[in-house]
Amino acid sequence: MNSIGEACNEAKQQYDSCFHTWFSERFLKGDTSDNACTHLFKVYQQCVKKAMKEQHIELKDMETNYLETEKEKKPHS
Repeated sequence: MNSIGEACNEAKQQYDSCFHTWFSERFLKGDTSDNACTHLFKVYQQCVKKAMKEQHIELKDMETNYLETEKEKKPHS
């Protein structure tokens, strides 16, 4: 699946590749340290935030926690 911003697709692919390697070759074998892909994630995250801003998608709405709150129970309009 592509990223929200076309300019972020390469960063997403690099992060996805790193994550899948870490998950299959380390995490599933008991190594739970999760810092192997941190730098790639941060680069991708910054790109996504920029793309969202350019598309007028509010970051605060994406960062709000709705799970296990009254807002989660309300039907979407």
